[in-house]
Amino acid sequence: MSEAYYTEHPFAQYVRILGKGKNGARPLTQEEARNAMRMILANEIEPVQLGAFMMLMRVKEETSEELAGFIQAARDSFQLPTGITADLDWSSYAGKRRHLPWFILSTLLLAENGIKVFMHGTTGHTNGRIYTDEVLPILGIQPATSLNEAAQQLASNNFSYLSLKYLAPKLQEIIDFRPLMGLRSPIHTVARMLNPFNADYVMQGIYHPSYRSVHQEAALLLKQPHLAVLKGEGGEIEKDPDMECLVQSVHQTELVDETWPALFSLRHVKEDTMDPKHLLAVWRGESRDEFGEGATTGTAAVALRLMGKANHVEEAQQMAQAMWDNRIKQK
Repeated sequence: MSEAYYTEHPFAQYVRILGKGKNGARPLTQEEARNAMRMILANEIEPVQLGAFMMLMRVKEETSEELAGFIQAARDSFQLPTGITADLDWSSYAGKRRHLPWFILSTLLLAENGIKVFMHGTTGHTNGRIYTDEVLPILGIQPATSLNEAAQQLASNNFSYLSLKYLAPKLQEIIDFRPLMGLRSPIHTVARMLNPFNADYVMQGIYHPSYRSVHQEAALLLKQPHLAVLKGEGGEIEKDPDMECLVQSVHQTELVDETWPALFSLRHVKEDTMDPKHLLAVWRGESRDEFGEGATTGTAAVALRLMGKANHVEEAQQMAQAMWDNRIKQK
């Protein structure tokens, strides 16, 4: 046998740390996680190692230290254009299956009022869902295909969407393993917190409430100045206007919890069909949708509160509603 057969692969140590058994396994440190992800992104590992590593992480679930290390490695790999920043980072990875993606109108409303919103996401990994990059062209918005193009769109329109396949192709490749593995991987969580333009304010949507604290703690480790996490409708960053909503935030080193009330006393019936053209009609004022308008303004209000543009929940909601009411006058 060749000498190479007996030489342990440099990545094997990280698989061993996670998989050494009930008594021997432990989580990765932040630096170990950073090194492991650097090797993954540089294609310095074997496919079998990647599958083993991701599934071991999935079984135990990622810690905040591991998440922070993975994100640092991803950020290290970006080649960012100079001179352009975003005010607000907004991830969109879950897709919608019960209601239309009203949060997209929230981001456009904020952009129309001078806030530079950078959105990143992915598409198509779960059947029966509507994804952001499918909807944007219907609203007259072409997604960017590079960080440079995203920077140009932010400068000219205060809004840009960039797919993960252009932002971090290797991470997209790992997400695409889901049909093969039958499980999501930690990359779904990592991608949400990439914040490539280093925005001071980050909005996060989660589906499983237990992930709120992981996002908060990772934000502290990454020295993210401001972040808000909410259990969004379908896992996207969208406040359900029919439900009370807990928003957990990070402001510098302070953790803050705020409970947002429901906007309506009665729950709305799920839409029979989800036609993205309805979003455009409501945005233009050609049609009305009580649930959709409540979701749009309610979600925008959470962002305004995060950014310190309102002193309390009620003021943030009033501000978002005024922006919504005035949008037609500005067109």
